[in-house]
Amino acid sequence: MRYWDASAVVPLLTTEASSAGLREILQSDRAIVTWWGTRIECASAIARYVRDQRLSATEVATGRRRLMALADEWIEVQADESLRITAERVVSVHSLRAADAVQLAAALVACEGTPANLSFVCLDTRLREAALREGFTVIPESAPRATAVRERARRQPKSVAARRSRD
Repeated sequence: MRYWDASAVVPLLTTEASSAGLREILQSDRAIVTWWGTRIECASAIARYVRDQRLSATEVATGRRRLMALADEWIEVQADESLRITAERVVSVHSLRAADAVQLAAALVACEGTPANLSFVCLDTRLREAALREGFTVIPESAPRATAVRERARRQPKSVAARRSRD
């Protein structure tokens, strides 16, 4: 059993550079633990890909079917007071956005505070670093470079990104 962050689930739904490697990880252990909001995060990613015209109608339908099939099988950590308290601690210790803090908190709740008992599957650079500091074994061993580049581009002000594209 492994904890899967949304950043690692999305490539299971679509075709990305990291998809094949993540599918291999899933094949080696099909038991997914994730938090209640992961399905929403994945649906948001698919919608963003549609807005960016990165997916065809067929690919969207396939991605949504895959999401529902995975969600039917995975174990969800529910949003409760324990999760909230853990997420509040996580944001006070790590430089994470709220949704990422909840993902890490859910993994901590799922492993009952013993990160050595649960691997953490994630592609988000900051979340990977925080999970490592909490004591999780993070897989894959390194995030694909394309993911790291995409994360940096999202964090840059639009004016910086626009200037770079003109250069």
